[in-house]
Amino acid sequence: MSDGSDSDGGSLNFVEVHVEKDLADGRFDGRVQTRFPPEPNGYLHIGHAKSICLNFGVAKKYGGKCNLRFDDTNPTKESTEYVESIQDDIRWLGFDWGEEQLFASDYFEQLYAFAVQLIEKEKAYVCDLTAEDTREYRGTLTTAGRNSPYRDRSVEENVELFASMRAGEFPDGSRTLRARIDMASPNLNLRDPVLYRIMRATHHRTGDEWCIYPMYDFAHGQSDSIERITHSICTLEFENHRPLYDWCLDALEIYHPRQIEFARLNMTYTIMSKRKLLELVRDGHVTGWNDPRMPTIIGLRRRGYTPESLRSFCETIGVAKFNSTIERGVLENSVREHLNKVAPRVMAVLRPLKVVITNFPEGETELLDAVNNPEDPQAGTRQVPFSRELYIERDDFMEDPPKKFFRLGPGREVRFRYAFFVKCNEVVKDESGEVVELRCTYDPATRGGSAPDGRKVKGTIHWVSAADAVSAEVRLYDHLFRTENPEASEEGGGYQENLNPTSLETLSDCRLEPSLAVAEPGQRFQFERLGYFIVDSVDSSADGLVFNRTVTLRDSWAKIQRRKGK
Repeated sequence: MSDGSDSDGGSLNFVEVHVEKDLADGRFDGRVQTRFPPEPNGYLHIGHAKSICLNFGVAKKYGGKCNLRFDDTNPTKESTEYVESIQDDIRWLGFDWGEEQLFASDYFEQLYAFAVQLIEKEKAYVCDLTAEDTREYRGTLTTAGRNSPYRDRSVEENVELFASMRAGEFPDGSRTLRARIDMASPNLNLRDPVLYRIMRATHHRTGDEWCIYPMYDFAHGQSDSIERITHSICTLEFENHRPLYDWCLDALEIYHPRQIEFARLNMTYTIMSKRKLLELVRDGHVTGWNDPRMPTIIGLRRRGYTPESLRSFCETIGVAKFNSTIERGVLENSVREHLNKVAPRVMAVLRPLKVVITNFPEGETELLDAVNNPEDPQAGTRQVPFSRELYIERDDFMEDPPKKFFRLGPGREVRFRYAFFVKCNEVVKDESGEVVELRCTYDPATRGGSAPDGRKVKGTIHWVSAADAVSAEVRLYDHLFRTENPEASEEGGGYQENLNPTSLETLSDCRLEPSLAVAEPGQRFQFERLGYFIVDSVDSSADGLVFNRTVTLRDSWAKIQRRKGK
């Protein structure tokens, strides 16, 4: 069906509408074959996750297959490291391309043969113009281009020159192979585009076997044809390249897939350029591609995002024909919703303030039951120790609290989570006047958090037993950029002018409940009242745990929607 709804009564995105129409028309003999074609010149980011989910998702929905094909046609920027990272990211997201791993470099010989065929059909020629002259001859959006003086070379001469290019007889950049199309075309991509260039660089797979490499616009369509892709799903910037995609396939008279363009992902407080992300790494603004502040999949993974949350995010934002910008809060809400269901609850104090329960026996410990996850009845409970000396969050005490401050203050009583009512009786300060200790009493009759006499308290705070606490480093992450549109710099200095100087806060003296002593890298938790955290997979060790905050508990996306009246 192609009326905009699927068999389950849900709506189809416009890509699926095209696919279903082609299936109904028998265009590709009932097949659906997509591909995800990353260039291995960097780590994948959240924008690629959208493309992965779309390409693999469409193939899965219609019983087809999605190829993973690396567009490795520019050896100066590509490496095996990036190939392996891309494979790992796709698997982590939950997708599988099967046993066959494909590369554009697999087809270099066939692509060369295709180029010779175009020459023999008088549809391509070897051009000696420099890159600067080629741009000048190309013209502008308002003026037609000019024919290259080498455009009318004979077939024989072009075949010979192209073979000499392959043999390495000419310097880098001295000659190109160009398509012979129309220098007056209103689409600049059809003004005799370059198909091959001379480039002496060691390729990560073919070594020094080749010194000429195809341009993406040439390798893309022909690789799709070789693999008999049915639907070549690309981002919107390739829409103006589609006429060239079609021209090459038609000129060669080979199998012709259908190219469909969708809007790429743009998100507030985020840049999606691999070149600029590489600059951030190279210039030391982040610790690497896997820095938890980066929008890379490996960075989001280290920060604690789950594959389920990224797939849910991609489903939530949908597939559109027109560019738009997604609020960062939508992504944060996706991981918040998933972790709320699966993350065990624990208590952790990030900025500790010591509390002495003066009427609790010295040297004794009382074990209290704590719920592991109220969203999961099967998660059960754990026991947490309560003792004479505890830690609470420094922000949970104010010496002179305002009326609506419902936490601890002199003479005030609050509920300690899973424990007792506790009342602050005395405040201890150091020589500088800083509060260093609270002396309190507890009511043993309020075990579990309720009073037999019916009295109520408005505040509940978390805590950890000082004697049993686990020490850890905790890293609190904020947006890497301080403005919604990092590309717009008031100073005119580019996106780096908008880097957020407070995007990382490291707390080194945090105290966690004892159950976290055996936490392992990659485990995720909800620190009650503080947010969702993950044990860092890089810097945690037997000598010390490091936790990264994934996201706060506050549902900022819901508040954004309420402000907009939705």
